[in-house]
Amino acid sequence: MKKYALLLLVISSFKWSISQERKIPIILDTDANNELDDQHALAYLFFNEETFDIKGITVNTTYNGGGIDQHYDEAKRVANLCNVSGKYPLLKGANSNFNEIKAQVQSESFDGKSAVDFIIEQAHKTKKEKLIVAAIGKLTNVALAIERDPSIKEHIKLVWLGSNYPEPGEYNQENDIPSLNYLLEQDLDFEIVTVRYGRKSGSDAVKVSLEEVQKKMKNKGPKVKPVIGRHGGSFTNFGDYSIELFSKIDLYGDPPSRALFDLVALAVLKNSKWGEKRSIPSPTVVAEKWVDRPQNQKQVILWENFNREAIINDFYKSLNQN
Repeated sequence: MKKYALLLLVISSFKWSISQERKIPIILDTDANNELDDQHALAYLFFNEETFDIKGITVNTTYNGGGIDQHYDEAKRVANLCNVSGKYPLLKGANSNFNEIKAQVQSESFDGKSAVDFIIEQAHKTKKEKLIVAAIGKLTNVALAIERDPSIKEHIKLVWLGSNYPEPGEYNQENDIPSLNYLLEQDLDFEIVTVRYGRKSGSDAVKVSLEEVQKKMKNKGPKVKPVIGRHGGSFTNFGDYSIELFSKIDLYGDPPSRALFDLVALAVLKNSKWGEKRSIPSPTVVAEKWVDRPQNQKQVILWENFNREAIINDFYKSLNQN
């Protein structure tokens, strides 16, 4: 009987270790206080701990959402609402942009150093597979990390939510085009999860209406001590905070909706069947417009044509399990 119990323990431990090894090592780099998709991406990450080996969260600023402290506070707020407060490192990244910081990147102190050094540290710690850096804002922190320590390129895969490629524009891209162009020139595993405003082929198609959120999200998620929202009010679960975010932001279309762009970048990492990907020669951006370089040997991956129903339903499923 003792031998049987010992055998079960060994098998259980083996299964646990295999499960741990299969988790996706990831850092999420976010402008958390910008709109509302970052918050839902953070929640999705926290509610999928069986899939993601979360190394930490790094934040940066974009045009909207205030300074770095506000983005940090919003990421911390979501962590509190998801009942993972203090469980994962949360670090402040760049307030400014790549070209404004890169000359100081080898110094002992520069804008964004905490996040940059954390990305470098975690990249070198990840041995068996590449560290995923999922960037769902501008690319400043990632570009600075590579500029500071180019050797991390072989240890990371960058998955960026951004661009309307092949069309110009898109918020994350326009916030720091030099960092994007810098990374497109690197010998780097680089995947782009397209946005494509107004088109069904991009993450803009993964929309959720206020009516749906009010129906699906009320009282959902683990119950926590009251957390003050960014618009005020007090919340004891992420679902009610989600409704608040949707209620306080501009909605578009019929029914009035908002895309959960950033969530898509994590969803296709969890299940690659929820989108389509193809490889293209690495392009560049000139005068804010994409320029193809068909002779370029460097390739990047484009993600497009996402399964909206599968992604959104998995988000709700993840929330309901917590």
